[in-house]
Amino acid sequence: MNAAWYEKNGAAREVLTVGELPTPQPGPGDVLVRVHVSGVNPSDVKSRKGRPLPGLKVVPHSDGAGIVEAVGEGVPQSRIGERVWLWNGQWKRAFGTAAEYIALPSRQAVKLPDSVDFATAACLGIPGLTAMHAVNLLAPIEGKTVLVTGAASAVGHAVTQIATARGAKVIGTASGDKIAHAKAAGASAIIDYKSEDVAARVLELTGGKGTDAIIDMDFSTTVRLLPGGVLAAHGKYVGYGSNIPGDNSVPFGDLLFRSLTLQFFVVYELQAEERARAIADLHGMLEQGTLVHTIGARFSLEETAAAHETVEAGRVIGNVVIDLAD
Repeated sequence: MNAAWYEKNGAAREVLTVGELPTPQPGPGDVLVRVHVSGVNPSDVKSRKGRPLPGLKVVPHSDGAGIVEAVGEGVPQSRIGERVWLWNGQWKRAFGTAAEYIALPSRQAVKLPDSVDFATAACLGIPGLTAMHAVNLLAPIEGKTVLVTGAASAVGHAVTQIATARGAKVIGTASGDKIAHAKAAGASAIIDYKSEDVAARVLELTGGKGTDAIIDMDFSTTVRLLPGGVLAAHGKYVGYGSNIPGDNSVPFGDLLFRSLTLQFFVVYELQAEERARAIADLHGMLEQGTLVHTIGARFSLEETAAAHETVEAGRVIGNVVIDLAD
């Protein structure tokens, strides 16, 4: 099969190779999926750049979508021919979705609603589940004001749509051309974080109260806003990332005396019941046509290095995907 892989960490064009690898075979409990679209996420880029390799050759990307072509022992034959989307394709394993085929546990290949195309489906594993679980952690959210950082990012754009659909008021942050994209998702106001004082604008927009909740992509930056009152007393912060992965100091006095809650999660490690709920909620919105994923750039498998560079540049609005089949 054709696949992209790397054997050491480094820059995309220096370490990524595209060529032939053996087609995997489904083991007990597995399905073999013919990948039609592979999703490229920031975490895939970070893994290639500097995270320990889980094998001698690493086929990148955790997200993807395609059709089940074979099943292993214990998996119903009726799954063959199913259109599916994939989660955790390359989490704690060496072979992800940047290949014509992937074999993985049956539960990680979710039956795709008929109305959803493969490109959209390749955006569900990391961006979709992260967004849905983050909003679910704030339930009930109706009537709350939520600050969404990076409201034009893949996750933030979905968070804004989901929270708005559930009756929340969203204040987002974005900059430049991405401001219009964030507004289109339903945000009531967008703060240009490059030219405006975010904390001051939040207080202005909330009448000095601060927001009821924050859904955040970069704890290292947003934690510095907490002493400025962006999160109201008894408010809740939900974080799913940080540009500084090491130690980050917190304003303990503000957390304590305003009874603030900090909650973090990584989408790869959701509890089974959490993931099941998020999947069901995603499918409900997709089937109703109330959740839109924007495809910002499409590449061929041979252009995998360019796809990684595009994600690293951070200028494309929407998800980056790789097309492997018609």
